[in-house]
Amino acid sequence: MADLPRLPFERTDLLGISGAYAALRAREPITRVRTRTGDEGWLVTGYDQARAILADQRFGRSHPDPDHAPRLSNSAITGGPTGEFATEKDVHDRMRRLLAPAFSARRMRALAGRVQELVDDLLDRMEEHGPPLDLHAALSVPLPIQVICELLGVPLADRDHFRAIADEMTDLTDPDRSAAARTAMEEYSHGIVKAKRDDPGEDVYSDLAQADLPAEEVATIAGGLLFAGHETTVNRIDHGVLILLANPDQLAALRRDPALAPAAVEEIMRAAVPNDHGLARYAREDVEVDGVRIRAGELCVISTAAANRDETVFTDPERFDIGRDPQPHLGFGYAIRYCLGANLARVELRAVFGSLFQRFPGLRLAVPIDRLPRRADRLTGGVSALPVTW
Repeated sequence: MADLPRLPFERTDLLGISGAYAALRAREPITRVRTRTGDEGWLVTGYDQARAILADQRFGRSHPDPDHAPRLSNSAITGGPTGEFATEKDVHDRMRRLLAPAFSARRMRALAGRVQELVDDLLDRMEEHGPPLDLHAALSVPLPIQVICELLGVPLADRDHFRAIADEMTDLTDPDRSAAARTAMEEYSHGIVKAKRDDPGEDVYSDLAQADLPAEEVATIAGGLLFAGHETTVNRIDHGVLILLANPDQLAALRRDPALAPAAVEEIMRAAVPNDHGLARYAREDVEVDGVRIRAGELCVISTAAANRDETVFTDPERFDIGRDPQPHLGFGYAIRYCLGANLARVELRAVFGSLFQRFPGLRLAVPIDRLPRRADRLTGGVSALPVTW
């Protein structure tokens, strides 16, 4: 069907999404589209429909015939099926049981003091450097890297090495390059885990080293934690800063009362859209969602960015409002697909947005927003530099 809407939709606003999502949601919250790879799939733009699929065990990341499965993109990470169809649920449940204690809200609250120390140190360095500087390189990148290195037990001295691998993993144009980088990340992180068997520490990789899991599964988990544990938070810091600067009334409220940082973080998670990729899910059997029959093996592309702008759930959804209540966003997923690292991300983002504009109340962009270098060819999107002054 040549007339199917084609992903990705054109995006002109760094801080917004294409109006095509709202138009489709008004007509069909679940509609047929053609993906970046030319395959057909179902695009999910409605909030209730997105939650239903995320919570439904009949949808997953694997496919019974992965070599012939429809794909969302050429990304080796999330562009197509991953894992074994027969064992996906067991592996997923086992991983969450193993890692949930390390990322619990209680443990993350205990980590908050250390994260604040790291933020304060980076802000001190910014002050010593003076304006202008690249906030992406000075704060957005180093903070999540330092935190994840300490939490996992990864040598901070290796940060340039694994950061370069992570960048190649996000390549949307060359599937072989992306796949090779994913393998390199798994091999690198698995090497650290294996060393922890003889020299364990108080860290997550040491916990993995003691787990009774197949080596391949350990490598996949270790590589995924290191990648996701820093890459996505980098973009949320960058886009959070941009959204606040674009909404001076909300920024003024946060400056007056840094205790609003937790609420600001939740609204950033709802409104920030560093990328337009979406989440790929496959029906494990025939499923009906909101009157739409999705056949076994078919691809669903869940746009959480579009769902987070569903006007039936969020009043005036295009408005950035740190006082929004309730705040049931899907920025961290939902139900069985709720992000394991959500508590960690919240701790980091709250520390940043509770401190940055207090220390630098005059912080502003040093270049027009339309001149920021976008990473459109990368899975996680975002910008590669964020020049600011004060």
